[in-house]
Amino acid sequence: MADVTDATFQAQVVERSQTVPVVVDLWAAWCRPCKKLTPLLEKAIASTNGAVELAKVDIEKNPGIAQAFKVQSIPAVYAMVGGQVTDGFLGAQGEAEVREFVQRLLPTQEKTEIERLLEAGDEASLRAALELESDNAEVVTALSQLLVDDGRFAEATDLLGRIPETPETRRLAALIRVQNADDGEAVRPTEVEAELAELLPAVKTDEDARQRFVDLLEVLGPEDPRTAVWRGRLAAALF
Repeated sequence: MADVTDATFQAQVVERSQTVPVVVDLWAAWCRPCKKLTPLLEKAIASTNGAVELAKVDIEKNPGIAQAFKVQSIPAVYAMVGGQVTDGFLGAQGEAEVREFVQRLLPTQEKTEIERLLEAGDEASLRAALELESDNAEVVTALSQLLVDDGRFAEATDLLGRIPETPETRRLAALIRVQNADDGEAVRPTEVEAELAELLPAVKTDEDARQRFVDLLEVLGPEDPRTAVWRGRLAAALF
């Protein structure tokens, strides 16, 4: 439980909420209902043993935060999870209502089970996690990676279709296309540059060569310094 200022809000609330739910209590010294509500919040949040945290903001001293939340009246309470406001209420609340509000922020048993299965990481565990949440992006990408590694490309492709496109799904889709074209053989990173050099003269006029070139860059990934170099060469060849 911390007093948060305009200067510390980003670190103590926005960034911290990526790890644990943070309840933001907006108050002022002249607000009588605030003085009754804050102890109820403190009690309810203390009972979570660190699973939820409280950030108290004096809006008189921190107008930047008040403006960010577009405060019209206080007390005003907001829950932040993953850097976003997910719940909240205005005005005084009873102890039961405050406790229920805080309890809604705790991980559900289902989510806890999914996290446990993801941590196990084997195929049986990941399939069990999919039974609980068929479109969980982390589960889908983890299982798809296992399927790709095992050469089961069609099933991996179907799985990836369940979730929105992300850099990781693009990488896996590219890996599937590359390995399919190579009869299931794994990509050898040490040989990628040689193939990129071979493909480069054809990328402007040959759509298949261009797609293969782009797929190889996706497989290398943005962390590989060669990716930026060869993306630049591709752009020069195309334009």
